Amino acid sequence: MSATITRQIVRIDEDLCNGCGLCVSPCAEGAIEIVDGKAKVIREELCDGAGFCLGVCPTGALTLEMREAVPFDHDAAEPIIAEKKANYLAQHCFRCGVSEDDRPLLPVRTGGDSTWVCTKCIPALIHG
Repeated sequence: MSATITRQIVRIDEDLCNGCGLCVSPCAEGAIEIVDGKAKVIREELCDGAGFCLGVCPTGALTLEMREAVPFDHDAAEPIIAEKKANYLAQHCFRCGVSEDDRPLLPVRTGGDSTWVCTKCIPALIHG
C-alpha cells in the first residue's frame, strides 16, 4: 500500500445517498460504484478529486474534502478510462439538446433534477 498524502478526494454521505448511480458515469477513473444500494469510493487511488460526480447527485451526498488518502494512481486509472471511452455515451444539454461532442457541458440542478447544460445555454439560466 502506498504512503498517504493530504489531498482532495470525494466523500459520500451514505445517509444522503439514494443509490441512484448518477455519480458513477461522470467518474472517468472508475472510483465510484454502487455497492449494496449506495455509492461508494471503491478505490481511493482512482479518485482524482476533480469532483465531476458532485454536480449530478440529486441528494447532495457527494462533497470534496481534504484528508489523508493514497495518491491518485494515473497508471491504474488509464485502462479504466480507456474502457469507458470505448463504451462512451454522449450527454446532451437539457435546454437545446446539443451533444457534449459539439459543446462543453456542465452539470446543473434544475427543477429537482440533476442534468447537463451547455455553455451556450448557461447565460439564459442565469439571467432568464
